[in-house]
Formats: sequence, C-alpha cells, structure tokens
Amino acid sequence: MTAALDLLDLDPSLSEEERQIRDVVRQLVDDRVRPHVADWYEDGRVPARELAREFGKLGLLGMHLTGYGCAGASAVAYGLACQELEAGDSGLRSLVSVQGSLAMYAIWRYGSEEQKQRWLPSMATGEAIGCFGLTEPDHGSDPASMATRARRDGDDWVLTGGKMWITNAPIADVAVIWARTDEGVRGFAVPMDTPGVTAREIRRKMSLRASVTGEIVLDDVRLPADAQLPEAAGLKAPLSCLTEARYGIVWGALGAARDCLETTLAYATTRTQFGRPLAGFQLTQAKLADMAVELVKGQLLALHLGRLADARRLRPEQVSVGKLNNVREALAIARQCRTILGANGVSGEYPVMRHANNLESVLTYEGTSEIHQLVIGQRLTGLSAFA
Repeated sequence: MTAALDLLDLDPSLSEEERQIRDVVRQLVDDRVRPHVADWYEDGRVPARELAREFGKLGLLGMHLTGYGCAGASAVAYGLACQELEAGDSGLRSLVSVQGSLAMYAIWRYGSEEQKQRWLPSMATGEAIGCFGLTEPDHGSDPASMATRARRDGDDWVLTGGKMWITNAPIADVAVIWARTDEGVRGFAVPMDTPGVTAREIRRKMSLRASVTGEIVLDDVRLPADAQLPEAAGLKAPLSCLTEARYGIVWGALGAARDCLETTLAYATTRTQFGRPLAGFQLTQAKLADMAVELVKGQLLALHLGRLADARRLRPEQVSVGKLNNVREALAIARQCRTILGANGVSGEYPVMRHANNLESVLTYEGTSEIHQLVIGQRLTGLSAFA
C-alpha cells in the first residue's frame, strides 16, 4: 500500500515476519500476475496448475496449517498474503483459499492420518489440487437441504448427486464432498479419477474469469470405507471450513479495493480536466477521502480478527462481521473508483472494472450478505431467523 493510503500508520503494528511475507507475495504478484492477468480475465483462462506450484514454492498453500509440509504461519500473515493475492485478482486468492482453507483444512482437521499423509504434502506444494464440494445447483445458502446422498453398500460408500460453482473442480485431483447419510452429513475425500466422477467447467462467467470453476456430477461413485473423513460428523464440520475461508476473504477483498484506490489515486493526480488534475477538485477529493477511510477501517477490522485468530479466540460471527463489512465496502470502493476514471473505468487497461466484477461474486460466495446479517442478528438477539 502506498504511504498516502496508510492513513493510520498500520504498518508498524505488523511484525517483521508478517511484513516480509506480505512483501514477498506482493513481489510475486507484481512479477508473475500483473503482466498477464488482464489477458487471463479477458480470455477466461488461467494457468492455475502452474500458479499453484509457484504458490506452493512460497509456502502459500495451507500456509496457516501445521505439519505435512505446511508453513504454520500466523493468521495475520495468511491474511496479508490473501490481501496481496487479491490485489492481483480475486481468482488468485480463490485458488489459494479453496486449496488451503477449504480442501486442505477439511482433511487436516477431520481426516485420518492416512488421508493427511496421502494428500496434504502434495497439496502444500501445489502438485495436487483440491476442491470443496458443498454448494449444489438447488442448495447454496441452505446446505442443510443438500440432495447429494451417500449410502452404505457392504464396506463401501456409494455417492450420488451433484455440486455446483466449485472452484478448482475441473483441474482438481481430490474433492472434499459433503453428502447426507443415514447418520447425518458426512465428508468424503474423493479422488477425481474415481469412476462415476465427472467435472464440467462453467463458462460464460462475467466474474472471476481468471478462476477455474466447475460442476461435479457423482453418478453412483463407489468409495472404500476409508474415504470418509472420520472426524467430520454433522453440518458443523463443513461450516467450520467455511469460517476458515471467510477469514481469508475478510483480508482479500481489501486487496482488490486497495488496488482500485491506488490506481484511481494515480489516475486522478495525473489526468487533467478543466485545466487541472481531477484530484484537485473538491468532489473528487471527497470521494477519495471517503474511500480511504473505509479501506483503513476495513484493514483495522481484519487485523483485529487476525490477532483474535492467533489467540484462538475468533468466533464465527466475528468472521461474519468482517466478511459482511469488508466485501460490501470493497465493492463500493470499486464502483466509486470507476466513476473517477470515467470511460477508462470500463477498460481492461485498468483493473477497476475487473475487480468490481470479481467482487460481485465475492459478495455472494462463502455466505451472502444476507446470511452474514442473519448470523450477526442471531448473535445480537439470541433468535434464529434462518427458517
């Protein structure tokens, strides 16, 4: 972040290690992503496997987990990495979030030792790609109503159903699939080359185009008993994984907002209209000031949640506060930046419209704004309004 945008001097509140991790990821994004991401977005193609291996070399995949080749970094360091990745593009942060906070975390937290040894080391290096199958075509915000079923057949499990809007699915080696059983919701580590598993890439997206998204179809997929995640019982298990991913979004969305604001600040101070720079007009300065205030407020919130996480005191509704506020404000910043850039705001030569389009998806996934409002509302009132 430029010194001008660090209005509250937050940088000294980070440890030296946290700043180093942030700076390394920022350099990677500058070198490897920024020269190409506009083309990836326009083409709807991204070298996800190649990028995953590069991220793995830096220890970014499952970086907040311990053991099995994972870096064991702090929650704040992980958040800073997410912020830098999403400053490049939300699709990059999605790749890392789904790999580490959903697929890897589910196996790390709920899997057997054999499952951890089989998958986590190769996922940490990016040699194996994971995805997380919870959302279905007809069941997004209401996972308790999922239609995917797993039934016992002798010692095996047989899975039938489908999952939709699954990041990494078309390139994944393993999917963590959640299904209803006679004993409740259970999770399964499903190799994607298992007979009966097919993945179709979703095309014609207007958002997250530099991200690989797919549909998974499970047609009587037979799995051995040891494919089940033994510690995952009930809906709380996948929801805890979502909390992990939402935490990364709290930071990541600010990266997109910061990139929009840095781009706009540079543009407004050099673009001349009516004989002076755009930034010299009161209305423009009012917009810039309001956006900078919301950005730094979001960063304070993210940092506070990160410190709570590192102290093992972070609660799910606190993550909902962060996700609701920071994504909503990041999207507002992107839209406002677009107005300052005028017609250039819709050009792919600038990142603002790309970020705005991506944030429309970020606003929805890992819990819509309405879902997070209800989570917070339940905390405030003690009453559930979900049904």
